[in-house]
Amino acid sequence: MALEKILIVDDDVNICELLRIYLEKEGYTVILAHDGEKGIEKFNATKPDIILLDIMLPVMDGWQVCREIRKKSNVPIIMVTAKSETFDKVLGLELGADDYVVKPFDAKEVVARIKAVYRRSGQSAPETESKEVSYDKLQVNMTRYELKVDGKVLDTPPKELELLFYLASNPNRVYTRDQLLDEVWGFEYYGDSRTIDVHIKRLREKLEGVSDKWVLKTVWGVGYKFETTEEPIK
Repeated sequence: MALEKILIVDDDVNICELLRIYLEKEGYTVILAHDGEKGIEKFNATKPDIILLDIMLPVMDGWQVCREIRKKSNVPIIMVTAKSETFDKVLGLELGADDYVVKPFDAKEVVARIKAVYRRSGQSAPETESKEVSYDKLQVNMTRYELKVDGKVLDTPPKELELLFYLASNPNRVYTRDQLLDEVWGFEYYGDSRTIDVHIKRLREKLEGVSDKWVLKTVWGVGYKFETTEEPIK
């Protein structure tokens, strides 16, 4: 297997150098960029396997960089930042980031997150061999990372898609927020369970009124389920 290429976009040269030394010892190829614009240029030129992305960047901030990359790629993105407020974490995840590490951090933790995110990104969906699930007016395809609703493809962040796919692949089963964090984000994710609420809310906005044969349902006091009276369409 080829060594994974990791793009680090951070204006703190000392942090970049620390991570570069540590990651290269782990066998990774490391590419550095010190502002958002350069980050996008390096992304386009090198096609990295994973991106470590700071939020507070010169020229173009990390949120803008994340938006631009998500327009063309599902490459795993780990936000690495001093911002620890829940709002910042949720916004990063809404924009399509896969994980979040807060400075100051231990380099070993960053390596563990990279390995976990890379492993998850290489998997098909949890608990199923199929990469597509379909119901009335709904298709979720994980090979193309595509959500099709009533015949139209909707632009959907990767984690929203993965969450919907997991629930729809296990219909009528109730999951707690923590279970969904474990299954979709991975056990290494130390996130707030409200992350699930944010993603469910966004999915409902896309799916409201599409079909009366299934629903993304809240089970009060427990969690969520994809409720349907029908079997998935093969």
